[in-house]
Amino acid sequence: MVFSNIEFFYVFLPLVLICYVIAPRFLKNAVLLMFSLIFYAWDKPAYLILMVISIIMNYLFGLWIYNIKEKKKKHVKGVLAAAVTCNLLFLGIFKYTAFVINTINNVFGTHIDALKMTIGKNDIDLLKIALPIGISFYTFQAMSYVIDVYRGEVKANKSIVGFGTYISMFPQLIAGPIVRYKTVDKEIRNRKETVEEFSEGIFRFTIGLGKKVLIANNVGAIWDKINVMDNASLSTATAWLGVIAFTLQIYFDFSGYSDMAIGLGRMFGFHFLENFEHPYMSRSVTEFWRRWHISLGTWFKEYVYIPLGGNRHGKGRQILNIAIVWLLTGLWHGASWNFVLWGAYYAVLLLIEKIGFLKVLNKIPKFISWIYSIVIIVIGWAIFSYSDVAHGQGFLQALLFNAGKGMVSRDCAFLIMSNIILLIIGAIGSTSLPKKLAEKMFAKNDTVKQVAKTAFIVLVLFVCTAYMVSSTYNPFLYFRF
Repeated sequence: MVFSNIEFFYVFLPLVLICYVIAPRFLKNAVLLMFSLIFYAWDKPAYLILMVISIIMNYLFGLWIYNIKEKKKKHVKGVLAAAVTCNLLFLGIFKYTAFVINTINNVFGTHIDALKMTIGKNDIDLLKIALPIGISFYTFQAMSYVIDVYRGEVKANKSIVGFGTYISMFPQLIAGPIVRYKTVDKEIRNRKETVEEFSEGIFRFTIGLGKKVLIANNVGAIWDKINVMDNASLSTATAWLGVIAFTLQIYFDFSGYSDMAIGLGRMFGFHFLENFEHPYMSRSVTEFWRRWHISLGTWFKEYVYIPLGGNRHGKGRQILNIAIVWLLTGLWHGASWNFVLWGAYYAVLLLIEKIGFLKVLNKIPKFISWIYSIVIIVIGWAIFSYSDVAHGQGFLQALLFNAGKGMVSRDCAFLIMSNIILLIIGAIGSTSLPKKLAEKMFAKNDTVKQVAKTAFIVLVLFVCTAYMVSSTYNPFLYFRF
């Protein structure tokens, strides 16, 4: 189930809200947990067992680590290592097995075509298993919890219902943002829902729904038309149009989902941290990664980069640490070599800026540094988008003025003219300009502001509903991660 379909918005969500509102305070987490598990099992019920195993395993590890620390015993690091190892194995088996085996086959010329495990009476071929939705997100959340318990930053949650609610919470379960336990610790244990918060939640959800349904899906359709073209038939302009469309699609898709998740959280009394801060306005790659998928960048900084030593042990060690973080960041996004290359691409660029180029970017005109940044980002999305590395290489050649059909084609001109308004809306919508204009327009009159917000919500929900009813094209790009 996805947020941007009729079943979720007009059946599932109203049912959750009704049950949640009428439930007594001590049962509200149980209601959220129950509906979150139903939400996760909606399309693939078999994967629910993985979610339940993760909840039970990390709940017990958290209690174990907390109790050892309370008694000041010495083997707590061993228990933490076991917890992290189990989580990584859990993620690795279901996400990376096929990638590892296929890589071994390609490098050594072997022919391993199956790797099976038995659950109950069923044999499961790990090379053919579909990736469990959201496994990267909830596994990282679980690891942050046990690590923070070890660090003494949070107390272990002794309620498995409360902990299960944290891991499985449907607003951010399958595509983030990655919520650290200490961010919602107090709200898991005791929170207060208000009409004002609920209203803000609806508004934020509506913004995200509009981003997803009205912009991401439509620019995604442009990318899909170009993506299926043979590289030899691409003009350079067509290739750039395609990857620009993908650049807009992935932003409005993922940031729209994050907006919806944050809005849903507000409806239930939770305050998730922001995950995007207008990343396409960045003037450097370093700035881009402070603004894009903030929860993932924060996770790797807190749990990988700093523990490895960060920048505290000289330039050589810092370079190694950045390389490790970006290798892992690429792999986190998917079990495919294009993601490894994408991670390496950003590792090199970040190191170049770290060594001294960032100072240059800060001194030159803002527009020039923005052009540098956006071109780098767009090329990065071209690498990211192709799991077939050979096909991706051909597409990059077209981008870099080595296209089979020259610079411009009639197909490209037709696509641009047919979608120019959509592309302009997407480009402007990815900046902070709409928000600033709205704040300026309604700064002096709260009544007009509330009327405008209500009208906006009604209009966007009406148009989105029409789109959801009539369209079958409704992918969420980040579900596969």
